Amino acid sequence: MKPFNHTNAKSVKEAVKELGNGRTTVIAGATDLLGTLKDYVLPDFQYPKTVVNIKSVPGLDFIKEEDGTLKIGAVTRLADIADNQIIKKKYTALAQAACSVATPHVRDMGTIGGNLAQLNRCWYFRKPDNRFNCLRKGGKECFAITGDNRFHSIFGGYKARTTSCTMECPAGTDIPGYMSQIRSGNWDEAAQIIMNVNPMPAITARVCAHFCQNGCNRSNSDESVLISGVERTVGDYIMENSGKFYRVPEKETGKSAAVIGSGPSGLSAAYYLRKAGNKVTVFDSKEEAGGMLMYAIPAYRLPKDLVRRYIKILEDMGIEFRLNTTIGKDIKAKVLEKKYDSVYYATGAWKRPVIGIAGEELTEFGLDFLVEVNKWMEGKIGTEVIVTGGGNVAMDVAVTAKRLGAKKVTLACLEPRDRMPASSEEITRAEEEGIIIMPSWGLSRVVEENGVVKGMELKRCLSPWDKNGSFNPLYDENEKITVNAENILMAVGQKVDLSFLEKKYQMQLNKQGFIDVSEDTQMTSRLGIFAGGDATTGPATVIGAVANGHRAANGMNNFLEVEYRNVYLSTTEKNNKIVRFDPTGVTNTNAFKLKELNSGNRCLDKEDSFTPSMEEADTEARRCFNCGCYAVNISDTAPALIALNAKIVTDKRTIDAEEFFDVKIPGNTVLAIDEIITEIHVPSPPQGSKSVFKKFAFRKTIDFPVVNCAVLTGGESPRICLNAVAPKPYRAFKAEKSIAGKIINEEIAEAAGAAAVAEAQPLKDAGYKIQITKTLVKRALLETIK
Repeated sequence: MKPFNHTNAKSVKEAVKELGNGRTTVIAGATDLLGTLKDYVLPDFQYPKTVVNIKSVPGLDFIKEEDGTLKIGAVTRLADIADNQIIKKKYTALAQAACSVATPHVRDMGTIGGNLAQLNRCWYFRKPDNRFNCLRKGGKECFAITGDNRFHSIFGGYKARTTSCTMECPAGTDIPGYMSQIRSGNWDEAAQIIMNVNPMPAITARVCAHFCQNGCNRSNSDESVLISGVERTVGDYIMENSGKFYRVPEKETGKSAAVIGSGPSGLSAAYYLRKAGNKVTVFDSKEEAGGMLMYAIPAYRLPKDLVRRYIKILEDMGIEFRLNTTIGKDIKAKVLEKKYDSVYYATGAWKRPVIGIAGEELTEFGLDFLVEVNKWMEGKIGTEVIVTGGGNVAMDVAVTAKRLGAKKVTLACLEPRDRMPASSEEITRAEEEGIIIMPSWGLSRVVEENGVVKGMELKRCLSPWDKNGSFNPLYDENEKITVNAENILMAVGQKVDLSFLEKKYQMQLNKQGFIDVSEDTQMTSRLGIFAGGDATTGPATVIGAVANGHRAANGMNNFLEVEYRNVYLSTTEKNNKIVRFDPTGVTNTNAFKLKELNSGNRCLDKEDSFTPSMEEADTEARRCFNCGCYAVNISDTAPALIALNAKIVTDKRTIDAEEFFDVKIPGNTVLAIDEIITEIHVPSPPQGSKSVFKKFAFRKTIDFPVVNCAVLTGGESPRICLNAVAPKPYRAFKAEKSIAGKIINEEIAEAAGAAAVAEAQPLKDAGYKIQITKTLVKRALLETIK
């Protein structure tokens, strides 16, 4: 084992104090802990530096009955519990469970507290030398989903941590959560989960870079789930049923907020501010609301009618739009900030940056081109065009120029092909349309004759970043090439224009020249004034803008002292984080592809792709692994204590045994890092009741359970609890309901066994556990009538 400090605690208080120091664990019987340490199961950051012995603490080893309650000290040996005559007679299931643990030698050492708190079992998690960095260890995936899972859960996984797809999403969308609802046919719940963090999924699904698909664990075995396609179907469903999801708030707060800019960040903030009950007014200098959504993203990617429909929905919620209104010209910031209780600046980044190359004044700004594309191309059909930049805007510029009739379009960017900021879909689209992409080339100078553009001289870019990862291009000045072109469209960045603010109302800027804001609230250097979107980050993604618009709305609501919590609890969260997926979907390697127009039928004003049907989205959602932990809790005493309605007493609180278990990293209980089990309380069973524990293992001794089961019958409320079939002990409520008020017989016991597994959803190798579970429940119930 790795070295660690060892102390003998003299009191519970002393042990708790040691635990509070971090990287500390307690040891009692050591039957589980020493093996874990010896085999180097845990990663270094979870390996304890200090081990505190609590067997040295007086008063934690006892068995007694007081006032109708059985009380057992936390370090009481399992052997003593198994041999205790009172427990054998009145609390039979607990005695049987304790007697079933491993071997007599282990029972002589093991304690009831340790048996409850032991780590779950999974051979990937428990593999010596920490060979599998799984979810429980802070990794990204559960290897059992696609690996050997014969001893794993048959009742779904447990959401041990935030999934990698959600972590990749700037908005933090619970992607597995809404995929699960789709599989269950709950489209309204799926919609609500997305709208927790994103009020415009029909839009983002079409234009988002979908970093989430890069984080999808499915891509480790075949292809990622087409999250963008599924989100698009849900988004269109939301738009078609807008009355369900966009409602006028029931209660007005009496507070007012102004949003400057109607791009994705402004629209996001406006939605969440209005949903909280605030009066919201959105200002924009353009003729139509939508910002970049309306003016910069081509209609073949984002239909403008869709944006207009969304604006109308927001208006129906009570959000007011004041268009053709320029702040600083039509209304001063001073007047604005005095009139409204809080202001959010989401003015975007529309200003052209100066690159500093010779002849730059002869080039065109790519964003201006997209805004007035048809006017710009007049008289330029058949010309050669070069586009500079490697992001989605550059791709839009290049494809748009090509579709408008440019003879040849060449795109040059600093980044290497595999690190271009544009999404892979947009790069593929550009190449399909005949765009020539030249990665790793930087701008040298504009080639011109008497003020007429002839082309662009490029120089080789060895790396756009320095050794620290900062943007600082390194060029080879000896390798240059000239690309002929009559028109040069610059799409290498955009700047923020804050000239509309009077000097007194200026906000602090960061080193990049963007508005400096709090990461948590989006508040600027001025109290009550917030900012977000491209004005604070520079050109970024639509979903990133949506996310900080949401964050700003939360910050503004807090500032305005508006009590509002925009959280919709999904069924997954309501049901103790248990997550399920369709096991048959694991073998479905046929990832869905969006249906698109062929290249010959593509144009500027018609969308290139089609929304998947609800049936297609459902099929693709079934490919989602719903990445949870499928390791099982194998405590034998846990189901017995839950069946007997016991309580776990710690140094801080008393917890129902059923609520004691939770899959944390890496533990499996609700215990805080500085909390210790001190005793277990078991109420006297109802008069005339009887409890039984049954266990199936491949060997009667030594082995951990494949399935175990505890039942309590004879009272008004029978209880049946299973273990080793799920990440935490599993109450078989349907089985309990099937026997409530009935006299147990062969037929009823068999029906209860079937009811116990009614919601089973086994992994591919664990199906055999269903029959074992049914049989154990039946046998346990029949034993109660002997």
